Amino acid sequence: MLEIMKNDKEIIVALKKAGSHLENVIKMMEDDKYCIDILQQNLAVIGLLKSANSKLLKRHLNTCFKQVMKGANKKREQKMIDEILRIEKLIN
Repeated sequence: MLEIMKNDKEIIVALKKAGSHLENVIKMMEDDKYCIDILQQNLAVIGLLKSANSKLLKRHLNTCFKQVMKGANKKREQKMIDEILRIEKLIN
């Protein structure tokens, strides 16, 4: 449980950082800053969001998904598997 709470904090921090960086990217656009500088900041936002997404997926697999797989509801199990496959397709 301690590991999950630590992960939640890391996810929240990454999302907040991404939000802050995104605000900077918007401001840079409004201020007509150099394109390469904007692109670099935008890539930082994307990296933070990818990191948060990866940690969130790991959290889901270790909590929600694991709990359902231990149960006896085969329909719910298949739904969870389908959700993971749908997310995996969106990631790629």
